Amino acid sequence: MVFFRFRLFSYTLGESSKAHMVMWLIEQIAEKKIADAIKDGELDNLPGSGKPLCLEDDSMVPEELRTGYRLLKNSGFLPREIHLRNEITSVEQLINEASSAEESAQLNKRMHFLMMQLNLSHKPTSVWSEDYYANKLQAKQIKLT
Repeated sequence: MVFFRFRLFSYTLGESSKAHMVMWLIEQIAEKKIADAIKDGELDNLPGSGKPLCLEDDSMVPEELRTGYRLLKNSGFLPREIHLRNEITSVEQLINEASSAEESAQLNKRMHFLMMQLNLSHKPTSVWSEDYYANKLQAKQIKLT
């Protein structure tokens, strides 16, 4: 517990109240900095100003992992499995647009190679693997009983 003493009164905060107070202080500092930047014109004429945000569909990512995945993605670091899945998607599109049987055969070989690499990866990607979560839930249920 933390004890705060102000000029007119004093009171004791529990841990959850302390966390809320810290978050409130951080929010107030951020809001003040934003207001100052707007007042000084630092946020005028930014790229994309006045245009709608391009939000990606991350509904397949578990909620507790979304922020971390977004941070990693924006920094250019993605798990190998996601790179493979992105490449598989692009190869699928190329197969659909292939103009010759030879080109299609080469792309199919590439597709099989990528699928093999994805299947051989040791870690399941929780983003796409429903079986992974089902097994984890089942293991938790067994521990609880």
